[in-house]
Amino acid sequence: MSGRYRVGAALAGAVVLTAAGLVAANWANAESRGDRQTATTGPVDQVTGQSPLLAEAVETQLGSKAVGSYYDEAGELVVAVSDLATAQLVREAGAIPRLVRFTADQLNAVQGELNRLASSSSAGKVRSWYVDPISGTVVVSVPKGAHDLITERFLERAKANGDQVTIRTVTGQVTTTADDFGLRGGVQVDKNTGYVCSLGFNARTTKGTRIFLTAGHCTAGKPSFSRNGYVLGNTRTSSFPGNDFGTVSVIEGWDQQGYVEGWGAGNVAVKGIGNATVGSTLCKSGKSTGWTCGRIVARNVTVNYGNNKVVRGLFQHTACTEAGDSGGANMTGNYAQGISSGAALINGQCLEKHGQTNESYAQPVGEALKATKSRLVLSN
Repeated sequence: MSGRYRVGAALAGAVVLTAAGLVAANWANAESRGDRQTATTGPVDQVTGQSPLLAEAVETQLGSKAVGSYYDEAGELVVAVSDLATAQLVREAGAIPRLVRFTADQLNAVQGELNRLASSSSAGKVRSWYVDPISGTVVVSVPKGAHDLITERFLERAKANGDQVTIRTVTGQVTTTADDFGLRGGVQVDKNTGYVCSLGFNARTTKGTRIFLTAGHCTAGKPSFSRNGYVLGNTRTSSFPGNDFGTVSVIEGWDQQGYVEGWGAGNVAVKGIGNATVGSTLCKSGKSTGWTCGRIVARNVTVNYGNNKVVRGLFQHTACTEAGDSGGANMTGNYAQGISSGAALINGQCLEKHGQTNESYAQPVGEALKATKSRLVLSN
């Protein structure tokens, strides 16, 4: 029997259905309170096609046996594995196995080594590194023409891992996307320092405190925030570098909505949390570039923003993100994926404006919620 099934049909398999059911149930328990702000994530039968729940369910079943997963151009779920026995499990789950040379443990160990090197010393001008399920290697991105001693030292350490590492030459200068000029996800929020960021998602802590999520480099220094000249609240928590998320208290009087600003395309309801899967479509909302869309190309990416500001665990996508979009909402359909962190820019513009593929980064929202003991405000 061929393992090349359509992803929607894969739900007929007991393995995937069981795992997907558990994921949906866990989210509903964590975020359902029956009021307007905390509606349930919806029935399991929504887990079809390129739903972020499906790939997560398969990977949860396989654990460390899977290097990763991604959707191919035909929209089918592909899972990278390193042995034939696991490949058979993938087929039985209704996805397509792809054999790669190295195990997840081997590749994660390489990324961990590079993370430690960047933290203890420096990554120089090396931009990012991540385990890539498509190539089955750790992809290390470095700007064209970067030949300083620190960068070369980092690359030599990476290359010492042989075929487990792929070096990729990139363009543009990566930077966090806070704006130097200065309640739905994606709208503008103003810092008392004069900088501008974007709101990610409205949330409530387990104690009921009203907050919103944004980028950690926006909340660094614990500024206060306002919108349209009216006070929003003060920074509550902040994590940057290492992570890139922060929370801001929201004073009474603001209507926290479970929607993301669509910038003329209609507001997008937030119905749950997604797990970034390579190949999935993704749209982001931010004050500078509005609603832009692309695809997720990598996850668990370590990004070097320079000046020893290294952030781990981001995902990379191709939606346009520019200055001022930092902290904005990233969505796959109605599922919250992440918070805009940064992007590679040329003269302050997305790479697509110079004929190249965008390179944007986002902080997974699930990690931010867990760390801050909070849950999203969901739509009705």
